[in-house]
Amino acid sequence: MSEVQEPQIRRTDIRKVALASFIGTAIEWYDYFLYGTAAALVFGVLFFPDFSPLAGTLAAFTTFAVGFFARPVGGIIFGHFGDKIGRKAMLVTTLLIMGIATFLIGLLPTFETIGVWAPILLVTLRVLQGFGVGGEWGGAILMAVEHSPRGRRGFYGSWPQMGVPAGLLLGTGAMYLFATLPEEAFLSWGWRVPFLFSIVLVGVGLYIRLAIEESPAFQRVRNTNTTARMPIVDVLRTYPRSVLIAMGLRVAENGAFYVFTVFVLTYVTTQLGLPNSLALLGVMIAAAVELFTIPFFGSLSDRLGRRPVYMMGAVATLLFAFPFFWFINTQVGVFIWLAIVLALVGHAAMYGTQGAFFSELFGTRVRYSGASLGYQLASVFAGGLSPIIAVALLAWAGSYWPVALYLCFMALITIASVYLASETFRDEISDDDPEEEQLIAESSASRVR
Repeated sequence: MSEVQEPQIRRTDIRKVALASFIGTAIEWYDYFLYGTAAALVFGVLFFPDFSPLAGTLAAFTTFAVGFFARPVGGIIFGHFGDKIGRKAMLVTTLLIMGIATFLIGLLPTFETIGVWAPILLVTLRVLQGFGVGGEWGGAILMAVEHSPRGRRGFYGSWPQMGVPAGLLLGTGAMYLFATLPEEAFLSWGWRVPFLFSIVLVGVGLYIRLAIEESPAFQRVRNTNTTARMPIVDVLRTYPRSVLIAMGLRVAENGAFYVFTVFVLTYVTTQLGLPNSLALLGVMIAAAVELFTIPFFGSLSDRLGRRPVYMMGAVATLLFAFPFFWFINTQVGVFIWLAIVLALVGHAAMYGTQGAFFSELFGTRVRYSGASLGYQLASVFAGGLSPIIAVALLAWAGSYWPVALYLCFMALITIASVYLASETFRDEISDDDPEEEQLIAESSASRVR
């Protein structure tokens, strides 16, 4: 039997793939974060006008959370086909879904025009956003990590992760620009423009993603006809511990992030009575800083290991939970901005490491399904619920302290998960795992019988 030759990937090819993953992911997260910013600033007024200001914001954040519940479904479906058909095809499909849903949000009539159908349609499009982004992350990460040379997976795996602050910066910046309009103009048409502009960015993203090659690790599996028959079943049989570890690693990174970038907008405007532009500018500055800190920590994890760098981020989140609000409560712009920046430095230590870390927890045949499942399931209970829980805690106590305790609780879950995780940065992810091969073979055989 002739040996299948694995494609040789040049360094320039890896950079091209990493850049394409970054740009495509930035566009998708622009779409996703745009919704979160609009939920904090305008959706409560336009789609839930019969509610009190706080209840309207809570209802708007609930529609924000709906997208997170759709993410595991997207992760499972696109993970399945990504492990059977390939990473590239799924990246193109998810970008289209996200872009069209975001564009249509910009065209939605409000409650004043069509009544209860307005929030219903808003929720439907948010579900489509969540479905698309649920499948996007795994494909973008694996394209970068599986193209990377050993010893550089942390750095190149951080490039798609940089798409998150880039998307946050673009989305928040676009909303900030139009939020400077007179309030009537902003509520009438200004908020729609950033959503409608998404269709232009989708065209750019499609052009870039169609130009890249399939990942060599998956190509090797496809060439040898050893793809998993039912990847989601196989990953749950073969890597149940890895899925749980990934979920725990995700809790503080994802849950705290949305407190620091979405809930803070509500806290600054409704609790402190400050202009929304003040908090928006702070989020933009912090997102710009993360464009540099994420690849720094990804590269650092190639030298020190995934666990110590990830642990640094989780501990930083724990220690900064109360000081974050102390800085915010000064009501001084520079201290508010500093609080958000420092909070996202801890986030960057986890997020910059996460792409390679999650990929290394699973074998090639089920890696898309495994990484997506652990990542997206946790996002439901972490990022999806954290703004709602934070707003509810604020309404209950009238103060920040239960929100800070909630941040500590999430950080402790992630610290425990890092402690229980195995170090992976020296593993060779293209090697076949004999145990995985045996379990997948047994699973396939049992289904045939």
